[in-house]
Amino acid sequence: MSNNVTTVSSPWSAFSGPNLGYVMEQYDLFLQSPEEVEPELVLLFQQFGAPVVVEGEVAVANSTAAPAGDYKKVLAAVRLADAIRTQGHLAADIYPLKNRELQTAQIEESAFNLSAADLAEIPAAIFFKDVPANVKNGKDAIDYLKSVYTDKVAFEYNHIAATEERDWIQAQIETGSFKQALSSDEKKALLDRLTRVENFEKFIHKTFVGQKRFSGEGLDTQIVLFDEILKTAEANNVEKVRIGMAHRGRLNVLTHILNKPYDMMFSDFAHVSNELFLPEDGRLEITKGWTGDVKYHMGASYNRESGMNVKLAYNPSHLEVGNPVVLGSTRAAQDDTSKPGQAIFNRTKGLGILVHGDAAFPGQGIVTEVLNFAKTEGFTTGGTIHIIANNMIGFTTEQQDSRSSVYSSDPAKGYEVPVIHVNADSPEAVSLVGRFAASYRQKFGKDIIVDLIGYRRHGHNETDDPTVTNPETYKLVAKHETVRALYGAQLVAEGVVSADDVATLDTAIYAEMQASYDHVKEMAAKDEHKHLEMPEELKVEFPQIDTAVGAERLEKINEELLVFEEKFEPQKKLGKILEKRREAFASAKIDWGHAETLAYATIIQDGTPVRFTGQDAQRGTFSQRHLVLHDKNNGNVFTPLHHISGANASFTVHNSPLTEAGVVGFEYGYNLENGHVLSVWEAQFGDFANMAQVMFDNFISGARAKWGQKSGLVILLPHGYEGQGPEHSSSRMERYLQMSAENNWFVANCSNAGNYYHLLRRQAALLGTEGVRPLVVVSPKYLLRHPLAAANAEQLANGSFQEVIEQPGLGSKPEAVERIVLGTGKVMIDIADRIKDGEGFDHLHIIRVEQLYPFPKEQVAGIIAKYPNVKEVVWVQEEPKNQGTWNYALETLYELSEGKKLRYVGRPAMSSTSEGDADSHKAAQAAVVEEAVAEPVKVK
Repeated sequence: MSNNVTTVSSPWSAFSGPNLGYVMEQYDLFLQSPEEVEPELVLLFQQFGAPVVVEGEVAVANSTAAPAGDYKKVLAAVRLADAIRTQGHLAADIYPLKNRELQTAQIEESAFNLSAADLAEIPAAIFFKDVPANVKNGKDAIDYLKSVYTDKVAFEYNHIAATEERDWIQAQIETGSFKQALSSDEKKALLDRLTRVENFEKFIHKTFVGQKRFSGEGLDTQIVLFDEILKTAEANNVEKVRIGMAHRGRLNVLTHILNKPYDMMFSDFAHVSNELFLPEDGRLEITKGWTGDVKYHMGASYNRESGMNVKLAYNPSHLEVGNPVVLGSTRAAQDDTSKPGQAIFNRTKGLGILVHGDAAFPGQGIVTEVLNFAKTEGFTTGGTIHIIANNMIGFTTEQQDSRSSVYSSDPAKGYEVPVIHVNADSPEAVSLVGRFAASYRQKFGKDIIVDLIGYRRHGHNETDDPTVTNPETYKLVAKHETVRALYGAQLVAEGVVSADDVATLDTAIYAEMQASYDHVKEMAAKDEHKHLEMPEELKVEFPQIDTAVGAERLEKINEELLVFEEKFEPQKKLGKILEKRREAFASAKIDWGHAETLAYATIIQDGTPVRFTGQDAQRGTFSQRHLVLHDKNNGNVFTPLHHISGANASFTVHNSPLTEAGVVGFEYGYNLENGHVLSVWEAQFGDFANMAQVMFDNFISGARAKWGQKSGLVILLPHGYEGQGPEHSSSRMERYLQMSAENNWFVANCSNAGNYYHLLRRQAALLGTEGVRPLVVVSPKYLLRHPLAAANAEQLANGSFQEVIEQPGLGSKPEAVERIVLGTGKVMIDIADRIKDGEGFDHLHIIRVEQLYPFPKEQVAGIIAKYPNVKEVVWVQEEPKNQGTWNYALETLYELSEGKKLRYVGRPAMSSTSEGDADSHKAAQAAVVEEAVAEPVKVK
């Protein structure tokens, strides 16, 4: 056989004679310098490899080969096929209202100077690795590609770098694996599902006129999409699915995905207790707080028959901020924290699904923060399925005002996330997309986007008239049939059901809902309208928990922390710092990082896992922590806490991406899912938490009262006025104090490493109890190594957390004390440094308030009562007067003063948080300290 003859099964059969020789030469060049080869040939070489002839195959007749000298037609055909694969989505039938102009010019044969006859001359093998059935030549191939890439589903995957992924997606689309026909029974079930979805919305609309529900009408097939994703996940043995979504369509998801019964949902509208209708099988779980929330913020948890648990997260009106919370919950479901060492991650155990609004996906930065988590060690969830509930409008805002991209999904492309656009009026296509998305995630462990494109039948809510701002769109909506009606007509045309079947089903399901509502009205008389109250355990302001640890146990831990694995050699300077911890333990100089490490060691020995994250958390922003060590010779890492004898739980510490809102939300969600883990997030500087304020406002501070969700999350906020400028001085503690109420959390500002040690142990002990609550710690910078803030072994072994600490060396002459100074944090150590042993300060007594909320009023009052001649009570702080603790504590301080003069000592009110100049700072700080300790002015 001549080397110039190719075979039918080979894509190179399109070339013969000199053309084949040219192609072979180009392949040699491709191996050396691919950038010099024509792009079309590069595509062929990448897809099919070297242009070789297999001996023994049948030669192609000259009539089927491209004419000599016309190989450019073949390359043009390859370009055309590539254009269909990469740009076919722009011509796809994915808009139910037909109100977007489709772009077909770039995939027409004429754009590549090709004719139907030209294409018919080219073998089909040039376009496919596996030629689909009934595709005989190049014309068939192009027609087939158009049929799969411009139908009701559109694909974007060319931006993915991994060849294996692209090939898999392409094979699913082009071999027919994706487009599987549904059986008659499956089609009937689909019609039943759509009828329930539509009638649910219709029933509420007619029965509870004017009540907001944020209906999903126009995106009814979102339920179908969920159904298929969950069934596929179930088949892959996923144990837990965590869902986050906005308002729109949420009630339908609660009803038809979480199986919240119709009567239970209708009772929420009728203001009857929904607990009267909670199924007795225990598979549906809901939680409630005592202040409550609107019905379309609520979530639920449901155990399917297979045992797979599906949970819809509770969510505030700042819709997209729920994304990281859900992913944190998903990660917790995937982590095994029961064994020593790092938590063991298994992505197959859990799946996260996030539903986004089409205007919110490109508009809210939290979305890209979450996308960035996908491949990071500490925050991956092994692939999230993102659903854009695309109703083609944002509140009242049209596309031209809401984004600068073609699709709302475009931000995801930068993270190599495949995007599938699907027409929401095509239920069968939506069903197939659900299977496809879940299968891709399972196979590759990566995120995927499903852009479910529909419309919004009503306004932003059911009382809003959209014709005011979007008249053209709503002319189309008014004339557009519902997806149930369209699909019913389709099945009638196919002979699957009759028109009477469709009508009977519609009537029967509506009647079922009416019966459920009738049941609600019957039960209303039995509703006792109980007022939910805060749990008694949460009313305890100062939990009395034994946090002592035996001295011998601590000493052994301390030694074990200084033993490295064989051949491990830390950086020289760090080695000396760590070695000093042996001496520090014996000499009462245990600094902050040292005490913190000992606390974590005892906590994991007690069987409580620890997860610690933050920017540079492993080393610590101020090089104080060193939980993870690096070998100076090879960069290998060693975590001493993984080698503590007697550890009964995991210890995990991750440096986080450079984001605050996303990571705080993630850690909050992690702790919600696994309430037995001590979850700790540290801000690089306390003010960085400003970027996560929405998480504190919407979740951490009030979730227990709104939704009954318990969290023991720890937030560390470095704070202290040290001349580092406005941004790195204040953690804005006043914001957390302003949100403090109903014992929603602890806010502490420790001045001693030992007290911090016991605070962490107290928090760990509260996990899993009704009395658990978050902990906000205003943590130090300057005090991290200050000798007056150091602890001793005895304090750690036998002490406990002290809400207040009296200044040593003062108050020994009660009759002489005329001024009581109260304050919190670093400034109290500055004052302690000033008064030394207390000599010459008999007029003064100092109380450090270590826990700011709940404020230890009774403890402080008891101390003041010991000094009968006190004339004034002073609150000292380094923060400006309108910031810090002063305004929060003022009312309590008036009560404590009981007629004594109450004074503020500190910086004046300021619009900024501090001075920017180091010298100005020193002068201002010195003035605060001096004024605080000065003798009261004698009144003549």
